[in-house]
Amino acid sequence: MEKLSGLGHLFMTIFLHNISSFMVIPAITDVTMAAICPGRDECSLAIYLSGFQQAIIGLGTLVMMPLVGNLSDKYGRKALLSVPLALAIIPLATLAYSRSRYFFYAYYVLRTLTAMVCEGSVHCLSLAYVADNVPEGQRASAFGILSGIGSSAFVCGTLSTRFLSTASTFQVSTSVAIMALVYMRIFLQDSIVDGNLSTPILSSGKIKADATGNSSKSVQIFKTMPSLEDMLCLLKSSATLSRAAVVAFFINLSEVGLHSSLMYYLKARFHFNKNQFADLMVISGIAGTISQLLLMPILAPALGEGRLLSIGLFFTCAHMFLYSIAWSSWVPYAAAMLSILFVFSQPCMRTIVSKQVGASEQVALLKSGFKFLVGRLCLIVCLDQTVR
Repeated sequence: MEKLSGLGHLFMTIFLHNISSFMVIPAITDVTMAAICPGRDECSLAIYLSGFQQAIIGLGTLVMMPLVGNLSDKYGRKALLSVPLALAIIPLATLAYSRSRYFFYAYYVLRTLTAMVCEGSVHCLSLAYVADNVPEGQRASAFGILSGIGSSAFVCGTLSTRFLSTASTFQVSTSVAIMALVYMRIFLQDSIVDGNLSTPILSSGKIKADATGNSSKSVQIFKTMPSLEDMLCLLKSSATLSRAAVVAFFINLSEVGLHSSLMYYLKARFHFNKNQFADLMVISGIAGTISQLLLMPILAPALGEGRLLSIGLFFTCAHMFLYSIAWSSWVPYAAAMLSILFVFSQPCMRTIVSKQVGASEQVALLKSGFKFLVGRLCLIVCLDQTVR
């Protein structure tokens, strides 16, 4: 537990960053609809734009995640965390200034471009930071606590949105995002696995300092960046990793499809608005926080990550099925309560993958970023069915 107590500054950074990110989620649907289809509760264009954005972000993630991983091996987790934390401020500040049609489209473009770097990288780098500093036997609990921190930030962010105006929501979110960056730069200590900061898992040796200067070092980093073929070879080298990749692909496909279309579906079917979205997310967040901070540290050692993953996946299916057959406005609230059990799947998956690599190779978690692309490209088909 002494190791876990040393992660306090990382947890606070992630808490602030997640509050900033989650605050805008209940409000963004109304902002999008008002900008694209004013006065309407149904808008096919908004759903298609969301799907297209997710596909482009997935393509950018495919390219950027391995690069972020390699750069964090060379320059440290803290330096690379600064990049997505800083970029996340830009689109939020755009809507904090104005939410008119043209500013929304500016936000849409900026959000798409910055999310290619930001989407998932903050969380993956924080997972790598935890794995750098926590022994293998305590990682399930540490990952569960990190997920619990995210869930508690989710509750705080969405709850605050419930009592703020739309304009104030984006202004406060921008301020909190700036606080997260400043706090991280001042207080977080970088994690160094060994004196050399080891190279990525797929490289053949250590990155050697080149006397010719920084340009040569940059070339070395790009040369050691794994290709898609290298990542596929890595997955084939371990039965556990390949199975985990298949499960992660389908989890990601289903979750991206649900999260990208759910609020538009609820708005069209039950006329939900920002306040109802916030209520729904608060219920889900409170249940998930209790589960990850209290239940998972107890259940993970007792049941093992495999059994707990199965439980999480089962209730993930039940949660999505309830949304799909919702016949009354209270059904989504009942489905949200199931988060007390389906939140187990992600921390368990990360722990299983983490145990397949050494302490100096935890950034391999970032290399699985290619799953975002296929999942989000397939999402276009899912969204098309939602519109129909």
